Amino acid sequence: MDILLVEDNPGDARLAAEAFKEGGSQTRLHVVQDGIEAMSFLRREGRYQDVPRPDLVLLDLNLPRKDGREVLAEIKQDTALKRLPVIVLTTSQAESDVVRGYELHANCYIVKPVDFDRFIAVVKGIESFWRNLVRLPPH
Repeated sequence: MDILLVEDNPGDARLAAEAFKEGGSQTRLHVVQDGIEAMSFLRREGRYQDVPRPDLVLLDLNLPRKDGREVLAEIKQDTALKRLPVIVLTTSQAESDVVRGYELHANCYIVKPVDFDRFIAVVKGIESFWRNLVRLPPH
């Protein structure tokens, strides 16, 4: 399973990578730091031309250059990408962000826990659910 994490906070990206490594996960985590990089990765442009198409995107909302809302809208409007599951994983608890995320067709909206152990548990739960219970669309 390939997961694209779109996260500008290096600490959160490192925690997510650790969570996937714990327990011998076979998930390959790819990390980009902003929305423009995310779209280049997903469209396999430039330096990303040889990357695998991810099975799942974990998307922060508050990103530099192109925010997560714009990225989500672009993904869901692109015929080649719109079936790709996108999980919004952000610190924002604002009801307006939750509503907007679902209006833009996010598959789910998860607020990042600030507690280290809880953050690790959330990331492991995401992986377990999407790897073991969900049937993902073909690429």
